[in-house]
This record gives sequence, C-alpha cells and structure tokens, in this order.
Amino acid sequence: MLFQDILGQEHIKNHLTQSVDNGRIPHAQLFVGPEGSGTLPMAIAYAQYILCHNSEGENNTGNDSCNLKFNNISHPDLHFAFPVTTSDKVKSHPVSSHYLEEWRKLLKEQPYGNLFDWYKILGVDNKQGQIGVDEAQDIVKALSLKSYEGGYKVMLIWMAEKMNIAAANKLLKLIEEPPNKTIFILIAEDEEQIINTIKSRCQILHFPPLAEGVIKAALMKEYDLNGTVAAKIAHQSNGNYNKACDLVYSDSEDLQFEKWFIIWIRSAFKAKGNKAAIHDLISWSEDIAKTGRETQKQFLNFCLDFFRQALLMNYNANELVYFEPKTEKFQLDKFAPFVHGNNILEISDELQDAIYHIERNGNSKIILTDLSIKLTRLLHTKPN
Repeated sequence: MLFQDILGQEHIKNHLTQSVDNGRIPHAQLFVGPEGSGTLPMAIAYAQYILCHNSEGENNTGNDSCNLKFNNISHPDLHFAFPVTTSDKVKSHPVSSHYLEEWRKLLKEQPYGNLFDWYKILGVDNKQGQIGVDEAQDIVKALSLKSYEGGYKVMLIWMAEKMNIAAANKLLKLIEEPPNKTIFILIAEDEEQIINTIKSRCQILHFPPLAEGVIKAALMKEYDLNGTVAAKIAHQSNGNYNKACDLVYSDSEDLQFEKWFIIWIRSAFKAKGNKAAIHDLISWSEDIAKTGRETQKQFLNFCLDFFRQALLMNYNANELVYFEPKTEKFQLDKFAPFVHGNNILEISDELQDAIYHIERNGNSKIILTDLSIKLTRLLHTKPN
C-alpha cells in the first residue's frame, strides 16, 4: 500500500517514515482514530515501509518482490488479528487465520471500512466479534517463529478494543517485551475501551478526521464527480471517507437508519396520551429487534449523532451541522427546537445505556421498548 494513496494525514506519514529512516521504531504502537480516518491503510503502508526496506518516504524504493507481496496482502512477516466470531464457515474456536480470504477482500474493496462492513462480509451481522484467547494463542505462536525473510515481524491488531480481558492478559508480557525485531501495531477507534495495562505499553498516535478538502479531492479523482457534488458529500461525511464512499452510491446504512429514526420520532411525539401510538412504538421496537446486534448498535450511535446535530442547529451553530435528511416532509430545523439543554444529556445517557445493554446480549425488544417510552417523555420536556 503506497503512502501516496493514503488520504491526508501528512504529518503522521512524515513522522512514521522518519522514525524508520532514523532507526527508531517503537516495538508497540497504538493508532487511534475515528472511522474513515485511515488508521488501517496507514498501518499497512507503515509495515510495508519497514519490512521492504523502503526509503525516501515512499513504498516503491526498496525490495521489489517484497512490495509486490504487499500489493496482494500476502507478506509472510505481516500478521493480522481482528474481531471474529463463529459462522457457517467456522463452527467453533474462530481465529483470524480462518478468515484471511474475507480480510483481503475487505482491504481491497473497503480499506477505510468499519466493523459493520467487516461483519457484513462475514455474514454474521447478528453476532458480535471479539479478539479472544484462541487468537492470543495464535499470536504468541506466530511471533515465536523466526521471520521468513530474516528481518522484522509485524503484528497488526485491528479494532484492538474488541480484545477481551483473557486475550489482553495473555498478550501483556509479549507486548511489553516482544522477541527481537517484533513490532506490534494496534488500531482502535475508542482507546477508552482498551485496558490500561495494554495502553500504557504502547506509543499512542492520534489520527484526526479527514479534512473536507482531502475527501472532496479523493471523490473527484476516484468517482469522477464534479466539484459541487463532491464538496456536498465531503461535508456530509464529517471527516469519514468510508461514509463518503457510501454516500456516492447512496449505499450508506445511514439512509435506512434515517427512515427508522424518523418513524421512531414521529411515533414518540404522538404517544403522549395516545394509546394507539404506544402500539406503534412497540411495533417499531420489535422490528428493530429483529435486526442484528451490530446493526442495532450502529443505529443507536446514528441516533446519538442525529440528536447532537439537532442540538447544534437549535443553538445556531449551523456551520457544524452536516446532516441533510433525505426523508420527505422532515426538516431538521423544525425538529431542532425539541432538543435542548434540558433534555439532551438524559437522551444521550439513555441511548448509551441501551447500546451498553445490547452489547451485553440483553433482550433487544425490551431494551428498545423501554428506550422508546423514555424518549416520549424526554421529547416533551420543555426548555428552560
């Protein structure tokens, strides 16, 4: 993966290449950045720069055969770990090595993809993946062997926040004192979910969201869009290139989430003192509960963003508002006055609690019904 193909983040590219050129490569690093900011492609490009002895800040100056292996994501000294779960293909003890074909497909088609995209490729939307103790054993085993080409070995752990406690404890000593010429690159969207004992052993690098101009230029080049359309999509993507690509094809899950959200909000408004509308809310909860847990979590995070955008509009911070609802007869400026300082914290807490309970395999129908009834009360709260 060439550094020149990675969008923006020039200061991070320079930092990483200079650290290699100067022979100062930390043995454990944690790349933290929001979805679509390029943490995964940057990590792969960085691994290529190290393993292929590239120089001059680019990945085409070193060992040609090594660079060719990276083009196919098949270098024997580059190891991957990522969240997995049981599926039709793997019935028990799933580990990353069982899913390398699907992993290469994700990297080829959606290098800026998220966990939701990964689970869709695996076809396991109703399950939640993790990096478990079986994976940790595989990592220990892989890194105990000599490197294939006699140089560095790189272990890239994507979505490291999905590592469970047992796996983290098993890897703790290895991350602190890895074998000679062994490098760990952990990638995460939420560093708060990574246990401190792992985090404290890593050098942390924070990736900001991509600039609108960077996304606009990439869309014009990749999809041959005109400047006006590309600029509009770049603004709506909020620094997330993965979302921008989805919006080009009108393939973003956000479009479906928006429909669900607006049905929910309209039912919640009607439900005060209206028994029929309560039935609508219960039916809505049942419908959403039939989807996979990852879809439910993704949807509730979308709802959090929607409420925040409404709050920003209510307080006239319009330059920070990037949502443009597509649903007919729904206007964000008409909804915004119902989201204010007197209810936003409670709404946010209730949504986050629902995500927490769904993550821990609570009954989705009960969780969503409870959330819906609480939302009815909160939306009718008067501002101060």
